[in-house]
Amino acid sequence: MGDEPVRDRGAGHRLMEEALVETCAEAGASIGMLYLPEPTGRVLHLAVTVGVAREFASPWARVGLNDPVPVADAVREQRLVWLGGLEDTARRYPRVGLVVPYRFALAATPLDASGAAAEKRTGAGLVLLWPGSHGPRLTDGERQVLESGARRIAGILRRAADEGRAIQPTPHPVILAPRPPRTPGPVEAAAGLAFIRRLPGGSCALDLNGKVTFITERAADLLGEPVSRLVGALPWEALPWMDNPTIEDHYRAAMISRMPRSFLADHPDGRRLRFDLYPDASGLSVRITQTAEEPVPSAAPPAAETEPSPSRAHALYQLIHLAATLTEAAHAQDVVDKAADQLVPALGAHAMALLVEEEQRLRIVGFRGYTAELMARFDGVPVSADTARTHVLRTGNPLFFGSPDELLAAYPATMVLDGMAAWAFLPLISSSRPVGSLILGYSHPRTFAPGERAILTAIAGLIAQALERARLYDSTHQLARSLQTGLLPRVLPQVPGLEVAARYLPAAQGLDIGGDFYDLIRIDDATVAAAIGDVQGHNVNAAALMGQVRTAVHATAGAPPAEVLARTNRLLTDLEPGLFTSCLYVHIDFTRRRASLATAGHPPPLLRRADGSTAVLDLPAGLLLGIDPETAYTATEVPFHPGALLALYTDGLVETPGRDIGDAIGETAARLARTPRHASLDLVADNLIGHARHAGPRTDDIALLLLRHGDDDPSFPLRFKTAST
Repeated sequence: MGDEPVRDRGAGHRLMEEALVETCAEAGASIGMLYLPEPTGRVLHLAVTVGVAREFASPWARVGLNDPVPVADAVREQRLVWLGGLEDTARRYPRVGLVVPYRFALAATPLDASGAAAEKRTGAGLVLLWPGSHGPRLTDGERQVLESGARRIAGILRRAADEGRAIQPTPHPVILAPRPPRTPGPVEAAAGLAFIRRLPGGSCALDLNGKVTFITERAADLLGEPVSRLVGALPWEALPWMDNPTIEDHYRAAMISRMPRSFLADHPDGRRLRFDLYPDASGLSVRITQTAEEPVPSAAPPAAETEPSPSRAHALYQLIHLAATLTEAAHAQDVVDKAADQLVPALGAHAMALLVEEEQRLRIVGFRGYTAELMARFDGVPVSADTARTHVLRTGNPLFFGSPDELLAAYPATMVLDGMAAWAFLPLISSSRPVGSLILGYSHPRTFAPGERAILTAIAGLIAQALERARLYDSTHQLARSLQTGLLPRVLPQVPGLEVAARYLPAAQGLDIGGDFYDLIRIDDATVAAAIGDVQGHNVNAAALMGQVRTAVHATAGAPPAEVLARTNRLLTDLEPGLFTSCLYVHIDFTRRRASLATAGHPPPLLRRADGSTAVLDLPAGLLLGIDPETAYTATEVPFHPGALLALYTDGLVETPGRDIGDAIGETAARLARTPRHASLDLVADNLIGHARHAGPRTDDIALLLLRHGDDDPSFPLRFKTAST
């Protein structure tokens, strides 16, 4: 069949589906999934699956090529991905481990693993799942079947493409029904039904989707509903008392792991029922019996799990909520707080500590339930030390100790100082490498069931990824702010007869670096220059250009304001930065008591005169710097008498979404007019900044520079202020 020509699109699909079914059967796999790439190659679509219901397949119907799931890694890196068990899955793929915390083995391979040239690769992937009873390793025979099946399907896809009938992914995957068993004859069917009826209790069958396809009268009586109501229905929908996440979880676990499973449920009339689940490729066979007590272990089916993971049903909501809230964590402390608030109560833990590696030592990032004194003892322990918390960092493998004796048996030198009686030491794995450790402490001895271990390992992986993002955010944020403030003047010069206050306030959100700046330049004993500006954009380029503008203004300070802006403009256009800059330049002459101002598209300054009247200075508009090298600017001269206050600012002070900026500038001028004449400039600056912060959401940085001519009144001392943030 593998060499047959593809005659049409339908034939190609049929050949592909047959190849998947036969590959699953020959490999002994319980589930098969075939992924095809979309035209961009950035997304894989689940095209065909066998052995699993649509409900189970739908979360994985569309996989980004960079998503942390096995098939994406297999196709992107052109390698086989093998997961040999529950904890292996949870450790390496925490998202998969959390969504599907059941026993199974998995192999994912690209269809082109045989070394096809890049231009001949299909970009498709094949996934097979085996029952949870499978061993931790892929056998040689299974590997050969997997590789042969991948080559066969790849050949079908290539031939279809060569004949102009390329097989494209469809919006919804094709769910192949298992091959039906041999149909029994009338005598055999009657004997089988008689056999079922003679068994104690009741029997029913569910298909892959969980719907009842067959049920005996005795089973219906035990459930308390007629056969006609149950056939064709989902048990947890037809029976309200079975609408329980734990019961549905047992069904899911049995279907994915293909392992027998048992559980107890209480009927509303007080009876306790036992359900034994036996899965295969076509669905579930269920035995229902009435019992008065917990079943003894020997009564359970072989390899059955009589209880779900101790924490799973109780913690399901909290863990999903944690996964969601971790995406909102911006800082490392946010991760600690959110993890502690959700994880500790959900899993019954009493203490938690997060540690990361820094310079070959473990550093405490945060903790809950432990004392600061105890954490200080563990902070800075070398990674090479022989302890449980360093072991999980070095190896990436979790450790679980249900009692102090178990911990001391593994690490005799350990001193138990935290008052706990059981521990989980979990690796924090991000980008396939351990970056730290998560320690959970329990106040009583504990048995860590396999399901609970998998959940703990998976959630540690989610925390690790969130913590890495948050630490990157923190470091980038600090770098951005350091660069921003480093480009602003640390100290403004002291000028006799002039009070100065300055503020810079970064935008409320994001890591972007603003281009707002201010400067004060002492020219001689009688004159001073001031500048304020705003470079377009919020990035490193804007900050770098801001530094160049400041330098250019400094280099030409002392010349007439119009000439300063013209020279700076020519410099910027020569640099061709691709960004524009607004700028306001002021030249103050104390001898003449005059201020000369010129603007390049900057918001108008505010002047509060000595008599308290305040004006918005309407300066001749000038083109933004960096657009036209031949632009000319016009200066305006205004009186600047003792007691007068000049306010220079960037648009972040007055600009609020949905509000007219002219009205906002007028309101700011009125607020400035109401301030007492001899109020400290620091108080004036804080008042203006505080009003801007509460006037509405801010999306831009704020720079503010206040200049006040010293009062002639000898009782009014001169104050020399430095820039502050």
